[in-house]
Amino acid sequence: MTFKRFLQTVSQPLLVVLLSVNLLFAQDKIVTGKVTDSKDGSPVIGASIVPKGSKTGTTSAADGTFRIKIPSGITAIVITSVGFASQEIDVSGSSNVSVSLIATSGNLNEVVVVGYGTAKKKDLTGSVVAISSKDFVKGAITTPEQLISGKVAGVQITSNGGAPGAGSTIRIRGGASLNASNDPLIVIDGVPLDNGGISGSANALSLINPNDIESFNILKDASAAAIYGSRASNGVIIITTKKGKRGKPVFSFSTQASLSVLPKKLNILSAAQVDAYVKANGDATFKSYLGGNNTDWQDLIYRNAFSQDNNLSVSGSTKTMPYRISFGFLNQDGILKTGNVKRYSTGINLSPRFFTDHLKVDINIKGSMSKNRFANEGAIGAAVSFDPTQPVYSKSPRYGGYFEWLDPGNTVKGIRELAPRNPLGLLNQRDDRSTVYRGIGNIQFDYKFHFLPELRANLNLGLDISRGEGKIFVNDSAAFAYKRASVDANGTTLGSGVNNQYKQNKENKLLEFYLNYVKDLKEINSRIDVMAGYSYQDFWTRNYNYADYFANGAKRYNSDPVYAYTDFENALVSYYGRLNFGIKNRYLLTVTVRRDGSSRFNKENRWGTFPSVATSWKIKDESFLRNVKFLSDLRLRGGWGVTGQQDGINLYDYISYYNLSNLTAQYQFGNTFYQLYRPSGYYPNRTWEQTETLNGALDFGFANNRINGTIEVYKKYTSRLLNSIIQPAGTNFSNTIVANIGSMENKGFEFTINTEPIRKKELSLDVSFNLTYNENKITKLTINPDPNYAGAPTGGISGGVGNTIQIQSVGYTRSAFYVYRQVYDKNNKPIEGAFVDINGDGQINNKDLYRYMGPDPRFLMGMSSSVTYKKFSAGFVMRASLDNYVYNNVASSTGVSRNIMNPLGYLGNGSADILNTNFNGGGDKFVFSDYFIQNGSFLRMDNINVGYNVGKVFNNKANLRIGANVQNVFVITKYKGLDPEIPNGIDNNFYPRPRVFVLTANIDF
Repeated sequence: MTFKRFLQTVSQPLLVVLLSVNLLFAQDKIVTGKVTDSKDGSPVIGASIVPKGSKTGTTSAADGTFRIKIPSGITAIVITSVGFASQEIDVSGSSNVSVSLIATSGNLNEVVVVGYGTAKKKDLTGSVVAISSKDFVKGAITTPEQLISGKVAGVQITSNGGAPGAGSTIRIRGGASLNASNDPLIVIDGVPLDNGGISGSANALSLINPNDIESFNILKDASAAAIYGSRASNGVIIITTKKGKRGKPVFSFSTQASLSVLPKKLNILSAAQVDAYVKANGDATFKSYLGGNNTDWQDLIYRNAFSQDNNLSVSGSTKTMPYRISFGFLNQDGILKTGNVKRYSTGINLSPRFFTDHLKVDINIKGSMSKNRFANEGAIGAAVSFDPTQPVYSKSPRYGGYFEWLDPGNTVKGIRELAPRNPLGLLNQRDDRSTVYRGIGNIQFDYKFHFLPELRANLNLGLDISRGEGKIFVNDSAAFAYKRASVDANGTTLGSGVNNQYKQNKENKLLEFYLNYVKDLKEINSRIDVMAGYSYQDFWTRNYNYADYFANGAKRYNSDPVYAYTDFENALVSYYGRLNFGIKNRYLLTVTVRRDGSSRFNKENRWGTFPSVATSWKIKDESFLRNVKFLSDLRLRGGWGVTGQQDGINLYDYISYYNLSNLTAQYQFGNTFYQLYRPSGYYPNRTWEQTETLNGALDFGFANNRINGTIEVYKKYTSRLLNSIIQPAGTNFSNTIVANIGSMENKGFEFTINTEPIRKKELSLDVSFNLTYNENKITKLTINPDPNYAGAPTGGISGGVGNTIQIQSVGYTRSAFYVYRQVYDKNNKPIEGAFVDINGDGQINNKDLYRYMGPDPRFLMGMSSSVTYKKFSAGFVMRASLDNYVYNNVASSTGVSRNIMNPLGYLGNGSADILNTNFNGGGDKFVFSDYFIQNGSFLRMDNINVGYNVGKVFNNKANLRIGANVQNVFVITKYKGLDPEIPNGIDNNFYPRPRVFVLTANIDF
């Protein structure tokens, strides 16, 4: 064998071996891992994992896990996710990694939801704020709006009391109306809601499970909200629910157990103080009424209330369809005895994709059933006014055995009619229950055309249906319903008590279609985004009418309804469009227009046009700032727009119609009785209120946006404001009508700053602060200026019949208090009935009333912070309100001698303020004293929370997190009443907000 042939024989198999070894070492590598949130260890769903230098990769599944193939020669992967700082991980020596992402507050590439679309945060031209689930308020949250309380500048969320499921009053940049609605439009997964609520539910939003919500996007100015036209004067809140993510199924279970306690009792007289007061000031008759007991009625009506909230969800995907299914159960007791709500909820979100993602379908279904037991809130006022020297129970079984004030001269009822009723009897003898069903769903088709991929078509079909029904039963022995209207036409006694029912059905149907064209114009370094669409929405309500019944089932005479039910329906037809145009990705322009037609108005006023325009200049991207590394963002925004308001306006007031009287209002002709047809007042020219808004803003960011924020200024001018005007005799069927004749303005500024002083893998700290200033002034209320027109009275109070304490007047804030200026003695004690004669005519009358302060705060502040260290986390949320004033109606109506020793023949109780004023309560002017207008400014610690990520449990098959928090921790205020945070500024026995202690646990498996 020659040497050459020998080399060939040996080298060929050797070459094969060498090539095989080389291929073996050069093959791709598989890397697996899990992406979690550094704050609490929860999985980060949908995070992007890309080999460094590559443009394609994978995303984390619903449990945060991922699996990716790494090409040969690449030793690192890059992980990014919206709301988190990106990380680069070295995988050269490992095939399994754990990634802990640190949340950031200023990601400019974050996608936010706007009307009929989305946009990157850095490309916004209007005032839009996005709050994602990682920034929600923690704790025993039972209604969605509580998740963002104190988080957004210009947004005031005031809970309407502490009752289970109670709603909130939401105001964005102050109210824009006096007689219509001031509530923002709320859109859930593309379906605009009817804010009117449903019978049997304390709050329309309480039927939505907060655990299913992914994000809130608040459209604050007209340039952002005008795309919603005639319903956007008060801003828009877009709620997006959680969706499924690609990956294997992941189950998540969360549970909360909470204890609610009464944080503070009203400062009223004790039994000993009432005894001493009566003995010092009363005659022999009043002294004989003293009972000798020591009953704390507030202790008796309130309780420590336990609640639980459990939620189970599964999220994952099939080959082409991400999905999420959730179930929730809430059982919440109220601190006022007998009150309770049970809510059963479910959510289904399906997101199938077809034709290589050219057709995207999103199906969202949310259903709930709530069972409510409403406590009789009249017991709150009764506990203040009922004599504490009396026992809870009497020796007689009459009136259910509860002590009541008797009147020997009242042979029918046997009680003193105007005396307060036994507080415990009010709670235990009234059973008010309801069951409410609600379903909100929509299916959305989004198709990207194959022949023109820049063009998309979107069809959205939505339905919101609800039904509320309930019964009110009052025992026939209850003093507050004893022998009420208890004789029939023949004089026969039928019974006592109450056994009534109510029912309401609602439907909200939606059809929307729009086309969207997006094109990069590289020739001119520009981008164009055009959208045009059509919307039809129909609202239908049916109120069922029932006769009234006594507790024994006997029908009350003449209570039969004229009709079995009454239907109400209105529709809204809309055409809308938007143009986004960007030049060099630095100069942005947005133009929108919406044309609305509403059946609430007559044909001449039915249609309205609502335009807007906004611009943005990305100053940071200019050449003179591009290389300034410390500056990460600097944008200047400006916008103008017109929006409308139609909610809160009666449906048929533009036409004259006749109301058929009930059976108690008839006239007799011969032997026949006829019902009456009563014409209604009408105003044919009524149309929507209109708000024009100017907005300017500066967005800034420093140190890679670890410090970022916004400064905004705005001015809102509302015209066509609805106000009551007097009609000349004989010109209408009513003495007054509500017409579009007024105007009002709001102006102010907002400041928001978010900071991340510490951003490390094992330690992070973030602090956020927001400040709002808003000034409100009414500028017109009459057709022509009238110096003799004081304004429109509003704000009803107790302590007299038909009294109001507020007024709408030109040149003043809305709902300003209209009061007398109190005169004080040398010891600074108010002198009853002594007021300043402002006009100097020598007498005290209505001409001496003056406008003093108002209920709306001029300044709002919010502050929140969170810190994480390894597996531990903690945080707080704090709010402040300045220059809001409250009328203390509890003090004015109960802190008088007449309420302690009533001339009608009974003893009572009241505010301990009587020891300071010694007011008798005679006459009708003392309740209008500015002495009872008190500064309601406050600082409230809303929430303090701590948490710990236990980590893997159950043989590494699940991840466990536990936590604890306290809600309504403390309030610092000068206000003398129970709570300074009153939605309308009139404190009249407000349901107390409880202090809540919560334990939580979350497990993912």
